[in-house]
Amino acid sequence: MSAENTSTAPKTTKIVRFHQTGDAEVLQLETLPLLEPAAGEVRLRVKAIGLNRAEVMFRRGQYLVAPVLPSLLGYEASGIIEAVGPGVDTALVGKTVSTVPAFPADKYGVYGEVAIVPVNAIAAYPASLSYEQGTSIWMQYLTAYGALIQQGKLAKGDFVLITAASSSVGIAAIEIAKAEGAISIATTRTSKKKSELLALGADHVIATDEEDLAARVREITAGKGTRIAFDPIAGKGLEAIAAAASVSGTIFEYGALSTDPTPYPLFAALSKHLTIKGYTLFEVVADPAAFAKAKQYVFDHLQSGAFNPRIDKTFPLDQIVAAHRYMESNAQIGKIVVTV
Repeated sequence: MSAENTSTAPKTTKIVRFHQTGDAEVLQLETLPLLEPAAGEVRLRVKAIGLNRAEVMFRRGQYLVAPVLPSLLGYEASGIIEAVGPGVDTALVGKTVSTVPAFPADKYGVYGEVAIVPVNAIAAYPASLSYEQGTSIWMQYLTAYGALIQQGKLAKGDFVLITAASSSVGIAAIEIAKAEGAISIATTRTSKKKSELLALGADHVIATDEEDLAARVREITAGKGTRIAFDPIAGKGLEAIAAAASVSGTIFEYGALSTDPTPYPLFAALSKHLTIKGYTLFEVVADPAAFAKAKQYVFDHLQSGAFNPRIDKTFPLDQIVAAHRYMESNAQIGKIVVTV
């Protein structure tokens, strides 16, 4: 079913694809036939797209799954449902929603004027939010929620180390820590982003190129260390994170931004009884009950104003290459959004 008059609706649409892996320049905005959603799917008229580091890795052929070329791209978009496939409630047509990263990157993608996604990968968000804010929710807040709340059981007074804290997920983790009464220790490479991270709610900020991470954490925690660390970088920095951890602490590794090998910090792990856990958002979305609880937690905190998606910069769709280059510059604090 479509919200449009099929006799006058356009038969083509503009979609971003890439035909080979590589740098941002491989991204092409192409005019393609407008497809209908299949069973269990919806078609979204896209208004805004939220960019994520995972998409850069996928574009380069360095992600958890390999692209099937020519490949679509993208996990997060906001917009209006304009058509639904067989078996999907037709009452969804006309609803404003955003997509949740609950689908395989090698099958679906949202970079374009429209996006076809599974119906179980859409969610409503508070009507007070703009399309740009609406596309800046689920990857960041659900990723942080799953590690910190669902698995880490973050509690009032806990120290939590948040690395690469100027990313959208890092800022979400800072907000969750504040909401739970925990004490956040954010890291960034240099002092350039320090004041802004403090303004965004971080209790402490460590510039890791300028300060000794473990020593500063010991100072901040009066020698206890951090019970939870939330790290998307890996690489040799894992050793410093382990040195900063508390006894029986947990380190969540949710990314691989470093291109260096990741050494296992054996002696720290043994002496402190550490848990070093590989983690992704898909652990949350794979369990229907946990997924529903996570979405409600995020929605409620958005509604109350405790969570406020931060938009760093926006680009129009025809500047998707420039948007990806900007993401790779690491200059942003918050979400990069592409408007359609």
